[in-house]
Amino acid sequence: MPPKPKVTRDDIVAAAFELVRKQGHEQLNTRKLASELGCSTQPLLYWFDSMEDIRRETYAAADGFHTVFLMEGIGQADDPLLALGINYVRFGFEEPNLFRFLFQTDGLGAQDIEALLDGPDLGQMIGIVAQEVGIAQSDARAVFLSLFIAAHGYASLLANNAISFDGQIVSMALTSAYRGAIAQLEEKDHEAAR
Repeated sequence: MPPKPKVTRDDIVAAAFELVRKQGHEQLNTRKLASELGCSTQPLLYWFDSMEDIRRETYAAADGFHTVFLMEGIGQADDPLLALGINYVRFGFEEPNLFRFLFQTDGLGAQDIEALLDGPDLGQMIGIVAQEVGIAQSDARAVFLSLFIAAHGYASLLANNAISFDGQIVSMALTSAYRGAIAQLEEKDHEAAR
């Protein structure tokens, strides 16, 4: 019976995740990853066909971490959508390397904003917006998109050290985007009723 490998597939993904988290996705390569694991490159190639496969698995791990981060405290929030937006911005500030890996590389692949909005996680949040505000699902998508664009812009600036984090300003900016989108819908409905 051959000896059990000392470095597992999960070990490799965990090390790759931490490498990206601490040093950035640009540092993710076989030599650096093997060094982090304290092994040769052989175990990496034993468990994965290529570095691209490791990158995909690492992206999935980062995406799962991001989802958990976003949902933190949402159930207790007075306004779950606003809390989600603030968590998104906070992620850009607290985890800049992961943010850039997830949203400023080609990791999203073929997913555009419409595909993200139609996904199960965001679909659920859009449903909450529709219910809370008392608007149609399509209008809730427009409200969510306004909030997402504001949050993503803010998070991107933070992740790239272009601005400093101020939770109060973030909250005010996202609240303005959210309420502004709702007010625009109400105005549109008011004009249509005339």
